[in-house]
Amino acid sequence: MNEPQEGHKVSLHVYDLSQGLAKQVSLSFLGKAIEGIWHTGVVVYDIEYYFGGGIYQAPVGTAPYGTPIRMIDLGVTKVSKDEFESFLKEISPRYTHETYSLLKHNCNNFSNEVAQFLVNTTIPQYILDLPNEVLSSPLAPLMMPMIQSMEATLREGEVPKVCQFTQPPIGPTVSSSEGSQSQGSGDQKVCLQPLVDPLGNTRTQVQDEIAKEFAAIRAQGTLSPSEAAALATKNVMQKYGFLNPAPKDG
Repeated sequence: MNEPQEGHKVSLHVYDLSQGLAKQVSLSFLGKAIEGIWHTGVVVYDIEYYFGGGIYQAPVGTAPYGTPIRMIDLGVTKVSKDEFESFLKEISPRYTHETYSLLKHNCNNFSNEVAQFLVNTTIPQYILDLPNEVLSSPLAPLMMPMIQSMEATLREGEVPKVCQFTQPPIGPTVSSSEGSQSQGSGDQKVCLQPLVDPLGNTRTQVQDEIAKEFAAIRAQGTLSPSEAAALATKNVMQKYGFLNPAPKDG
């Protein structure tokens, strides 16, 4: 008797990579409320499986993302561990360091494919839809430096140390262990330096002003939330010198 009759419980562990930042500033910056920047892992056989710079596994409770903010029951699988590991080997060429993309091919896409294989279900749609929500925002270009830096960190199997809106880096990214990559412990992996917040000590004041500007523009009733958010952010960021004002005609 190799497998118990009742099968194996499958659950989804959900983490917020922004550490609460997305919930705080998304309305002002995107014109819509976004609760988190989601990372997920599938837990089965007392192991958590997830995609970063490859397919990783860790005993339950030891994944490097801290405590999940949600644990979603996906069902029970009759698939054996050996069958599942054969499946992971089969799909591994599609889940590598080179194929990782925070917006197009990420941990949540991996979790979704695994969930379909194990229990013939999908993970929540709001998690899968997050990249499109971000990209559909008129402020998506302002967020791309943050997204690219997070992507580089996650591709190395690391956890972003700081999730902030950043300016594009000048020159190559510096790593604390340049050239040292390993499939072993995290101590040997490339660890990118924490992101730099270009707003510095003015961040709170800038965010407050953006929120007030956004409310004032919306009160006029002529612009949609996303348009109002774009204009409010543009006005305040120009005021503080973080954006160059548009050239005037004539």
